Amino acid sequence: MSARLMSDGSLPRDSSPLPDIEIQSSRTSSADSTAPEPVPMEKIATQLFDDDEPLDVRIQRLGRERPPAFKTAWSEVAFVFSIVMSQILTEYFVSGFNVILPTLISDLHIPQSSSVWPATAFSLVIASTLLVFGRLGDMWGGYPVYLFGLAWLAVWSIICGFSTNALMMDFCRALQGLGAAAYLPTGVMLMGTVYRPGPRKNLAFALYGTFAVVGFFVGIFCGGLVGQFTRWGWYFWIGAILTAVTIVTSALSIPNDRQQRLNNGITMDWLGAGTIVSGLVLVVFSITESAHAEHRWRTPYIPTLFCVGCLLLLLAVYVEGWVATMPLLPSDIFTVPNMIQLIIAMLLLYGNVGIFLLYGTQYFQNIMGATPLQVVAWYVPMILGGLVLSTVEGLVLHLVSGRLLLIISGLGALGCQLLLALIPTGGAYWAYILPAMLLATVGVDLSYNLITVFITTQLPKARQGLAGGLINSILQLGFAVVLGLADILQSYTVETDGLQKSYKNTFWFGVAASSASLVLVTIWGKVPKAKSDLTADEKLELQREATRLSAASRPQNVNVS
Repeated sequence: MSARLMSDGSLPRDSSPLPDIEIQSSRTSSADSTAPEPVPMEKIATQLFDDDEPLDVRIQRLGRERPPAFKTAWSEVAFVFSIVMSQILTEYFVSGFNVILPTLISDLHIPQSSSVWPATAFSLVIASTLLVFGRLGDMWGGYPVYLFGLAWLAVWSIICGFSTNALMMDFCRALQGLGAAAYLPTGVMLMGTVYRPGPRKNLAFALYGTFAVVGFFVGIFCGGLVGQFTRWGWYFWIGAILTAVTIVTSALSIPNDRQQRLNNGITMDWLGAGTIVSGLVLVVFSITESAHAEHRWRTPYIPTLFCVGCLLLLLAVYVEGWVATMPLLPSDIFTVPNMIQLIIAMLLLYGNVGIFLLYGTQYFQNIMGATPLQVVAWYVPMILGGLVLSTVEGLVLHLVSGRLLLIISGLGALGCQLLLALIPTGGAYWAYILPAMLLATVGVDLSYNLITVFITTQLPKARQGLAGGLINSILQLGFAVVLGLADILQSYTVETDGLQKSYKNTFWFGVAASSASLVLVTIWGKVPKAKSDLTADEKLELQREATRLSAASRPQNVNVS
């Protein structure tokens, strides 16, 4: 049943050849103490080699089978439901909040200059702390950190519904963000650990990405109902109820990896965490606040905080590259070909979608006169299109070039922004809004699902928390930074150009961002097909074994005195 490598590092003669192996992100330097623990060679051999089944056929079959962690199909369904609920909850607390925000401004007497912070505090905290909680997941296990994040979110959602002033609302929204920052990277971590590369993993992550759009729809739907028929606090309490349901299903269905993770020897990089978190908070805060400060960028604390934040991020680069023994963001993950270009492209692409969701919604309500419930109805094609598109993508992701999917995604985002930028006064829903909705889901779903599968497949089990933190950091920082710049553009031009033209300016900014993203993925978007393959741990261990046996087979020089 088992097989070993020959002394020259090759497979036995009666074994099928290994499929193409590209060991990229598994490269580690001798000083990298976050390298994964070696997987016993006997375990890999037992799982992969079979005298009666060719290796390539076996790998294909393993990529389609239900993971051994699930004894029944229902246990797998419960697991996937529990993880995708994290996407629904996050988007629920982002999208629906914008619907009830006008009511909050009135009831809590929030100054217009401070109205951006109840909506921004949640996303800012998430974006700034994702990598920290991803590391905690690698240290303590995804299961306990995931449940902690859900429980924390539930508690502060309940308290948030009882807010009596703007300060309490801002404080509760920020603490809500800590809960989401805990469960988002560990959710990706848990899925990336359970599923092998292959069609089954592709479909699971396609559902994970799709339900972010479902969460957006649920958020604006509940926000519209609450804003129209009852007290705004029920928006948060409904979210707490959904979170409580997720806690129960998660506790029952998610495999507990705590003991396994405690033995991997990973520790927290506190200096890197402090510089990264504080630097991101100050930079994003200064960008967002500059649009609403009394004298904008001439307000002294705005450029001061921006410069301090940039210096802290530069210090973080030095700490992560030359000081930390276990860096929060190891430099070797950037040895994956074109990783830096892909990260920049995704930042622009996700931020572009944020412009559509925020300023598109405001345009529909404030310019086109749509009611909150009418806006909900307008978003239905985006939800349905996202469900169909992601399901199809999950089924063909192992067959279609990753570069092609990224280019289609970039074209979708570009077309969506162009339609909104060109819509005339009195433009018809069917001619402009409906196709924009469909193109928007093409813009976000194809790229997010593909990049999630790509990054989690490239990194070994010991770094799946890092994978989850990196993926969601790209998403949240894209929203925060690009929306912050769009907010500056809108607020600077609203007095001279009028409200409608100021919204159009943000859409043209989205055209520029999506065009830049499209250029980047066209040139550097070399992402392989997400086919059934060895895991990153298996590739690394096979490489180590081949190197060891090759060295052992070399003749040794003997010095004769």
